[in-house]
Amino acid sequence: MRWTLTRRHFLGATVLAWPTSKSLLAQAAGKRQPLPYKLGIITDELSENFEQALDFISEYALPYCELRELWNKNIMNLSQEELTRARQMIQKRGLRVSDLASPLFKYNLPEMPAREEKRDTFRANFTDQDTEDLLRRVFALARFFGTNQVRIFSYWRVDEPAKAYPYVRDRLAKAAVLAAKSGIVLALENEPACNIGTGKELGRILRDINSPYLRGTWDPGNSVMLGEVPYPDGYREVRGLFSHMHFKDVKKDPQTGKLSWAPVGAGVIDYRGQIAALRKDSYQGTMALETHYLRADGNKLESTRESLEGLLKLLNESASSPGR
Repeated sequence: MRWTLTRRHFLGATVLAWPTSKSLLAQAAGKRQPLPYKLGIITDELSENFEQALDFISEYALPYCELRELWNKNIMNLSQEELTRARQMIQKRGLRVSDLASPLFKYNLPEMPAREEKRDTFRANFTDQDTEDLLRRVFALARFFGTNQVRIFSYWRVDEPAKAYPYVRDRLAKAAVLAAKSGIVLALENEPACNIGTGKELGRILRDINSPYLRGTWDPGNSVMLGEVPYPDGYREVRGLFSHMHFKDVKKDPQTGKLSWAPVGAGVIDYRGQIAALRKDSYQGTMALETHYLRADGNKLESTRESLEGLLKLLNESASSPGR
């Protein structure tokens, strides 16, 4: 049966079963039980060794994984043999794919190319000329991995994003039309290196395009990088408009004001308020930990563990708080 998406689905037709205090306390005690919400981890934030990353996710009984790089390759560049192997490994552990983190629109806007600089493309090297082919391929890949959601971007950020906005809006609107024909949801991330970088910018373009096949990926950590207060300010702009969310945190050096990544719960983002708001609004979309934070010893697995434990603690506090 073909999956059909409506605005009502996103705004609360099916209420997300948020965790109870008992379930999270049991997990904290080391009794790994399936978590009653749609939380996962971006696998390459853990390890380029895909099997190792999946084992970590399974250890915490998280139900989802988000795919971007596997075995030091961007997902768009994997062979069919590698794709089949990855799917088998996911299925073996009883996991689901929340979304594919594609490199779509993470390149220069033809009408207004950004100034040349080194950027993190996660082992992808595409241009706008590749867009049509990328869309076809990623729609097929999404179906292959059993998800209807593909994360996208909004072209490299220019000095005056407002001037680029009409071009970005029109191009993403056309992509949403193609996505609708395939039953795929494009989840646009607010990314500070791209033209849509804050909650305010994300909310505006989603409302303007107004398509159930173009939703948001709300990333509070990215919002901070452009000077926005993610909660409540950024969230107010995107409330009810996103189908996927990232968790990562940011700290600010009191002496220099420099921002850097931190474990979830150890930074400046009001995740207690954000999580309470998600519960109140019956958010039913997927979530992923995007660690980014790296300990001094460079251990990605343990950095992620530290951040995940912080996130689970916040979820537990929210679940046990009366009236939230």
